Amino acid sequence: MTEHKNNTKRNNNIDEVAIIGAGFGGLGVAIRMQQQGLNDFVIYERAGDVGGVWRDNVYPGAACDVPSHLYSFSFEPKPDWGRTFGPQQEIYRYLRHCADKYKLREKIKFNTSLSDMTFCEASGTWKLTFADGNKRRARSVVMAIGALNVPQYPEIKGVDSFGGKVMHTAEWDQEYSLDGKRVAVIGTGASAIQVIPSIQSVVSDLHVFQRTPPWVMPKSDKPVTPARQRLYRRWPIVQRTVRNLQYLFMESLVPAFMWDSFLTRFGEAMGRRYLGKVIRDPVLRKKLSPNYAMGCKRVLLSDDYYPALAKRNVNVCVEGIDKIDETAICTSDGKRHEVDAIVFATGFKVPVSGAPIPIRGVGGRLLEKDWAIGSEAYKGVAVSGYPNMLYVMGPNTGPGNTSVIFYIESQINYILKYLKTLRRNQNTYLDLKPMVQREFNADIQERFKGTTWTSGCNSWYLTKDGKNTTLWPSFSWQYRLTTRHFSVSEYECITASSEVAAPDRNAVTTA
Repeated sequence: MTEHKNNTKRNNNIDEVAIIGAGFGGLGVAIRMQQQGLNDFVIYERAGDVGGVWRDNVYPGAACDVPSHLYSFSFEPKPDWGRTFGPQQEIYRYLRHCADKYKLREKIKFNTSLSDMTFCEASGTWKLTFADGNKRRARSVVMAIGALNVPQYPEIKGVDSFGGKVMHTAEWDQEYSLDGKRVAVIGTGASAIQVIPSIQSVVSDLHVFQRTPPWVMPKSDKPVTPARQRLYRRWPIVQRTVRNLQYLFMESLVPAFMWDSFLTRFGEAMGRRYLGKVIRDPVLRKKLSPNYAMGCKRVLLSDDYYPALAKRNVNVCVEGIDKIDETAICTSDGKRHEVDAIVFATGFKVPVSGAPIPIRGVGGRLLEKDWAIGSEAYKGVAVSGYPNMLYVMGPNTGPGNTSVIFYIESQINYILKYLKTLRRNQNTYLDLKPMVQREFNADIQERFKGTTWTSGCNSWYLTKDGKNTTLWPSFSWQYRLTTRHFSVSEYECITASSEVAAPDRNAVTTA
């Protein structure tokens, strides 16, 4: 096939690359594309600003549980992080800074929500339909919508009859004051352990409804001194060294979190020691003691969660919720807990199965059906039957121990190689070979055997059938090596035409 130049003139109604989402993933792809001279992209963002989850989650205490230097782009370091672990406002400012510095706002279509995608085999393009009815075509689509964007509400009888305030941590009403109120927090996951200490001192009574106690370890969060910030600004190598050391430390935790071993027992002993040191009441301590292997569920970090639960105005309820009526939460032991407001700290609908929107691929196949019993992709990026659609943080790319940004940058490297190959071969689309995807995912699931993630606890990592479609089952550096290699031989290379016809399968030049 004849190789085309990058400046081949294309239809102005067709985007070369459509990036869906302007969070860490979408901005990262766009920045790296620009740095490599690939400027023909458009970002579609459903909200009115960049930031993704860090724009939307404004509940009290919202912060990251990964060190700030590691939770930022390696190609855009921030020397003046204010704390060891960045709070929501500072991370949000960082993402806006990235958008402004690299002049991305002029490439972003804000308030543009994608509602449907259909691949056209004749033209080799994706037809994008937006919520406002507008349509657009794109040669390739990068899905950078993230995994934590749809709040999860539990099904509880009578919740609609409650007469007080109801809100989710991901949809926090900043106009509503909790001062002096009787408040219920349902859930004890990552957002709950941040919001509970932040509101405990201002509410009159706080009822915490816990289904499963999490493993909690000290966070050791501290302010970063101005002198340290000046040092990082003057000597960037020092900041890079700190970042690398943080990465190595977190990578060293993989054996304890992933495999049930003596290291897991050691970690559990540290967790119980921390719990016993802070919680002196034996009854409360028993309520807060996990009965499953550390790592089976997400291990949480906090310096103030346990101290908040020990306060006199806090009641930890471990009995199941029977129903909610007009003024109270009724538990299975027959008690009524009168409250003025209910906060759901119940996380997000993580896409372990199904698809975020209707996505139709080759032959009209529907991604929601293909992923009905568990989502699958190749290296978490490409999906067979859906040509030129690339995921950021797709299936089995979640970190169990380290920064998600490390995984995002790994995927960006692979995506750039894919996109460069497309540019070298105009009028061609690449469809991942089914066998490549099957073999890759069979290996992924085999590697989960014997890990703590499949040790029996019920976590959001798993599908209803117990399949882990969320996490990467090994060290993150192994994922970096996996995504470093792009081979066009793993794809069917198909020439598009203006007419619907049997596709020609040809060899193409590599990036």
